[in-house]
Parts: sequence; structure tokens; C-alpha cells
Amino acid sequence: MIRKFAPFPWVMLCAAAAAHAGESRELPSLASTMAEVAGAANYTEAAISPDARWVSWAQSTRANGQVASVGSAIYLASVAHSQDVTEVTAAPAGKSAPSRVLQEKSVAWTRDSTSVAFLSDAEKAGQLQLYVMRLGDRSIRQLTHLKGFLAAPGWSPDGKRIAFLFTENAARAAGPLEAVPRETGVIGQQILEQRIATVDLDTGVVKQVSPADLYVYEYDWSPNGSTFAVTAAHGSGDNNWYVAELYLIDCDSGAAHSILKSDMQIAVPRWSSDGQRIAFIGGLMSDESIASGDLYVIAAAGGRPSNLTPQSRGSTFWFAWLPKSRGILLADALDGATGLIEVNSHSGDSRTLWQGAETLSGPGDFAFGLSLAADGKTTAIIRQSFSKPSSVWVGKAGDWRPVTQSSATRPPWGEAENVRWANDELSIQGWLVPPARIEAGRTYPMAVWVHGGPAWLKSPAWATQIDYATLLAARGYFVFFPNPRGSAGFGEKFKKANIKDMGGGDLRDILAGIRHVVDTHPIDDRRVGITGWSYGGYMALWAITQSDRFSAAVGGAGCADLLSYYGENGIDEWLIPYFGASVYDDPAVYAKSSPINFIKRVHTPTLLIVGDSDVESPPPQSYEYWHALKTLGVKTELVIYPHEGHEFSDPAHVLDRIERIARWFDENMPPSPADAPAR
Repeated sequence: MIRKFAPFPWVMLCAAAAAHAGESRELPSLASTMAEVAGAANYTEAAISPDARWVSWAQSTRANGQVASVGSAIYLASVAHSQDVTEVTAAPAGKSAPSRVLQEKSVAWTRDSTSVAFLSDAEKAGQLQLYVMRLGDRSIRQLTHLKGFLAAPGWSPDGKRIAFLFTENAARAAGPLEAVPRETGVIGQQILEQRIATVDLDTGVVKQVSPADLYVYEYDWSPNGSTFAVTAAHGSGDNNWYVAELYLIDCDSGAAHSILKSDMQIAVPRWSSDGQRIAFIGGLMSDESIASGDLYVIAAAGGRPSNLTPQSRGSTFWFAWLPKSRGILLADALDGATGLIEVNSHSGDSRTLWQGAETLSGPGDFAFGLSLAADGKTTAIIRQSFSKPSSVWVGKAGDWRPVTQSSATRPPWGEAENVRWANDELSIQGWLVPPARIEAGRTYPMAVWVHGGPAWLKSPAWATQIDYATLLAARGYFVFFPNPRGSAGFGEKFKKANIKDMGGGDLRDILAGIRHVVDTHPIDDRRVGITGWSYGGYMALWAITQSDRFSAAVGGAGCADLLSYYGENGIDEWLIPYFGASVYDDPAVYAKSSPINFIKRVHTPTLLIVGDSDVESPPPQSYEYWHALKTLGVKTELVIYPHEGHEFSDPAHVLDRIERIARWFDENMPPSPADAPAR
């Protein structure tokens, strides 16, 4: 149930939105708005070559007229002459364009900047393989012919091997966000482990290196190429991410031993340049795609890790050791946005290099981050904000220049405002996006969007993510994005503040924020709705059991009963850090935060939405809540989408979901006969 989605390529919806506008007279403005927003390219990763001469990036693509065929393409440009762009593709040269869009992504540069590795499904739709392009002659060679899921290619220091994560015979991508087929027969008999594999560039031989009973989440080559530092766990990969340990694995023999089993969650292991230490991120986390916390270092031989950022005001998502120095560069979620921080790896002293109301990303596997050249100064990043869609930039931190240009003009919503308020002696932050036009003397409805996580946040971004609520601002809504206690980006103490209190202080923070923005903006206090996805969906369902202040609610992939949820979902390990024990050892702590136990208090019209193959927030949770409201005579509707997991993949379903939500708010927060005068 905990998840901030990866960016969804709205450009894929452009044709669908335009067609739908002709079919639906009820919501033409939303469909046309989606078509307008979709006009901006969606960049998903950026990588600079180690010599800082080249930049590559991936962006979403679609085939003409085939809106549901979503893919990605890789491009390459000279940093000095960025207008000269080349597509990097495994599609056969000299042939006409393929009849389908390709999935091409995950660029990895050699240390000498002469070649790039990448993944592509050019050979067979849906089956990624590993390819290498030589920069000199632009020749492309296919290295693997495997069956299963491949991810995260990385070159050995000597450039003779490429490692990658491989789940043999997997029918889906790794992670609980994907649609998980229903199990039949004897359950739990087969566990597919993601392993480190290597391919030798001279011989083409592929070798699975890590033990067959160990699920590897992340890895990093040691500087001498002899050892991998990895986060890994035995058993289910979806579930045991939350209890992963730090292992060292011999690159030749595959022998593995754990050097850290911690009470905290750990992620992103990275070797120091001398091979003596390993840095990693530790803290209270949500899904692996949005892992964040403090920065720790540990001796490569093991021992007690040292926290370099115990007083951090933010949450580190990505970092890199700086060459020829004691410094480490961090990409943090900071105060609801992004900050770049340099930390001394021995003393912990830090300085902020850049901070802004944007979301910065680089590698495709990181929510916040950048790509750093070997000089430790030149970077490639993807920048986006509420006012500007994503684009690729290069340069030193804070002194970037654009590589790509967006075709989008002004957004169809107003200028976002960074809002702050106090509650329970805490300082809380959020974002408020207004309609594009505010008329004097009128008031407007407001939609409250609660982010997923819980250890996630809402940062400034174009409407390309699951945070679909931004689009409601183009319909005349204020849209409020609170970052209550438990959110990332405000330090570990703040992130841990909802442990054993989910739905307590975090809801009080949200309600206090609503009071603040209603009192200070032309918002109709009688027309406030709440929505969200995952943890945000749970909070929507919980909030209406605790307060009657909402006119309408939409629970996306939410949770009704934490006791039954514990036994139904595929990732129960995430619950123990938040509730202190399993549901079997302390059912009371789960019961007090379960919406179903207070269901008779609900009077709010409620729409519930979920995918039929969601392993994080299983459909029975939404069904149980819907059934209760229906029985109690409360207006409600349940929509279950076929073949969808926690993250929706079908563009038609994404479009339909947004339109249903907008329609639900429109119908249940109708305008007053005469708007109340603005305060």
C-alpha cells in the first residue's frame, strides 16, 4: 500500500484524450486539458559520460494511433553541441520503423566513455536484452539471449564484463508495484530470486553469480572489480526488501556473507574509491523505488556503521563519492523540494550546493538524483516543476544549461504556492495549486491529495505522475498537497513521527493545513474533497471516519482493515517498523488505525478504485469498505480495473480513472446557487 508512482508518460494519452473529448460531453475540459499537458515530452532518465563530453537520456514514446503501446527511446548528444541528437536503438539498421514501439532504457557508460550498455526489447516484445553500442562507429551488439527480467546494467571497472540483475523465467518486472497474477494450486512453492549475472564481452558467456537462494535488490562493483556490495535478502523479493541486509559477494565464486543486519532499512550501497568503506542510505522507508533516509558509512570488513547526517533536515535518495576528496554528493528531498548537499565522509560536515522548488532526477531507478561525471563537477539531470515539464540539463550544480527543449507553454493551472503551518508544535509544509484564473468575489472548491508512502512526499512536478489531482486545478479546483508527519524530506525524526500512530498526528496535520489554506484563500469551506493513492488512499478512507468536513472522497488502492490487510497483501514486512509488531502479536495497535472499525461514522460520498492484480493493496480491502458503505446507505461506488497492479499501466485505464475522479468530485461538490464572497 506504500508507493510514490514512477512518472506516467502523459504524451501516450494525447490521442486518447482527444478522442474521448469527442465521446464525452460531460468532461470535455478535462480531456482537452490532458491532451494539452500530454504535449510535453516525458524524460525518464539522464546519464552523462564519465569524460563529460556526452549526455544520453531516455524518454517516453508511442506508435502512431496506438495509444496503448507505450515505450521508451534512448537519445545521445554531444555536451558541446547538444542540438546534434542521435537515437540509440537496437532496431535493425536500414529497415523501416518497427510496427510497435520499443522499450529501450537503462543506459550505462564505460569508465573510458567509449561505449554504452542499454536494455532493449527489439528482439522480442516485452523481453529485454542487453546491448552495447561503441561510440566510435556507433555499432551495436546484442550480448544476451535470455528469458526473464533484466535490469540495472553496470560495467566492471576494467570494462571487460557487464553485471545486471536477472530474474530467470520471470513473467513480470521485479517489485510489488507490478500486476501479480492470481495464484492457484499449492501456494508459495515457487520463489523466483533476482540474482546478479555477468556477461563477458569477449566470449559472450553469461554467468549467474550470486547465490540461487538470495534476492538481490541493488549492487555496486568494488573499485578493483573483485567484489559486489549488495542489498539482499532470502525469500520473497517483494516482501523482504524491508529487511534486506548488506552483503559482500565475490564476483567470481559467488560466495556471499552479510556484513550488516540492521534494525533500520538500508539501500543504495556504494564503495569508496579506495575500497575501504561502503556508504549506504538507512532509515524508515517505503518501497525500494522511493528509498530514503540518512547517509551511513561502514568499513568494508564490517562493524558498526556511522551516521554522517544525523541532524539532516532532509532525506537522502541518491549519493555519489566525489573523486580525489573526502566528499560525498547527496541528492535530497528537502523542505518539500530538492537540495544538493556535499558531506565530508569523515566529519559529517556539510554544505548546500543548490536548493530549489523543483524535482531533480537522473538515473531511472531514483526518485531524486543526478548523473555525475568523473570530474565530480559536471552533472546531467532532469528538471521539472509545477510550472515546467521535464527537460534534460547539463552543467555544474546550479549552473545548468538545457539540452532538450519542452514544447509546452504555460500550464493550464495557476502558480503553485509553498504553504506552511504549525500543528502540535511541528512545522508542516505543503503545496497549493490554484486554478489558472481566480475571479474576484468568488470561492472555489478544493481537492486534497495525500501522497503515497507513507515515507514519500509531494514535490514540485509536472502532471506526469500518479498525482493526477493537479489536473483538477484546470477544472476550477484549488488542489492542496500536504506533506504531513511521516513524509520524507524533513529529516528522520519527522518521518518516524507516525509510528504506532498512523491516522493520528498525520491526519491532524492535514486537517490543520486545510484550515490554514481555507482561511487564507478564496476556497469554499463547504466544498472540500479528499483523495490519494496507496497510503494516500488509506488516509482518504480513514479521514472520513474521523471527520465530516469532506464533501466527497476517493480512495485509490486504499486499505480498510489493517488486521485483514496484514494477511492479504504481499509485503507485510513493511508494517512491522510502523506498528512495532506483527498483527498476531499486537492486534490492538492495528485495530485503532483501521477505518473499518469506525465505518458507521461515515457520511461522505466515496468512490473506491483499485487494480484487480494489486498485491500491495489487494482488492478485498476496497470491496470491504464499499460493501460496508452500501449496506449503511452511504453513496458509494467501486471500480476494479482488470490486469492492473498497484501501478496502472494501461493508458486507457489511467484516463478513465482521472475522469471518474473528476466526475465524482463534480457531482458531490456541486457549486452553490451563488458562490459565497471571497474572504
